[in-house]
Amino acid sequence: MKVGIFLGVYNHISLDEALQDASKRGYQAVEIAVDRAHGQIDIDEILQGDNAKKLKQKIESYGLMISALSNHAEGQLVLGPHHHDTDHIYQGSPEEKIAYGIKRIKKTAQAAAALEVPVVCGFCGCEDYSRWFPWPNERGWEEMAETFVTRWNGILDTFAEYGIKFAHECHPKEYAYNIETAELTMSLLNDRQEWGFNFDPANLLLAGVDPVVFIQVLGKRIYHVHAKDGEIVKHNISRSGLLAHGSWARIDRGFRFRIPGWGDIPWKRIITELRLIDYDYVLTVEHEDATMSREDGIRKAIDYLRPLIINKPFEGQRWW
Repeated sequence: MKVGIFLGVYNHISLDEALQDASKRGYQAVEIAVDRAHGQIDIDEILQGDNAKKLKQKIESYGLMISALSNHAEGQLVLGPHHHDTDHIYQGSPEEKIAYGIKRIKKTAQAAAALEVPVVCGFCGCEDYSRWFPWPNERGWEEMAETFVTRWNGILDTFAEYGIKFAHECHPKEYAYNIETAELTMSLLNDRQEWGFNFDPANLLLAGVDPVVFIQVLGKRIYHVHAKDGEIVKHNISRSGLLAHGSWARIDRGFRFRIPGWGDIPWKRIITELRLIDYDYVLTVEHEDATMSREDGIRKAIDYLRPLIINKPFEGQRWW
């Protein structure tokens, strides 16, 4: 198992500077965003000539690998929402946003294949997350199923063509946000193997889910992992609850994203369960901790995680 980093934390410097710093600190892999609003590489350029080969060689020259391409923002457009909240991703009518999101996610699969990256991480979208609450339409959530199947089956046909997996990140505001809805999407898609999950334990904690149980239930469909912690802030929870509105930097939030080791995620249990379901890929640090600088979070995260990695799981007969 390797420790990687999501390069979004380095979006203030060049790609070469980011790769150099990540390598120097001991990271072994990078996840790279490719959406037009936030991305660090242009997938249209990657698909021209031998640009994919050159980028792969550049990254490998720093002793790194690409664990995944990330296209969360444009994936959101596939199901929505399609009002002004997503205008910063793409401006257009709902129909134009849907078409754009589908086109860009398919192109991301093509770029992943060109770069020999096995998985794309992202969001599937959700036309109205509030429909999890059964009012004013108690079947509102179920009624989104047909749209989900139609749009994502078509996308996954392209992923199958290129031999790439899509790892949906369960998250509030997504059609699949907990264990129940993750299982629902698998069932709706007839268990097709191109569809799996980017396991982010902090998002699950925010949704009230035990992330260890998620691993046990859905472990074979975990294609990528985000090492992101979450803190239930006990002195704030009775005032703002888990779902406070506004900036993540609010000092009175009842929930904060943290770097590994600074929140309530039980990392020894998480890493143990991942090993028990034979996950031996990458733990990608996603630094969204509003209490720490980029530098502090990047450094403290790998210093915390590296000693916990189980490099060689138990095999053979017991010695006790």
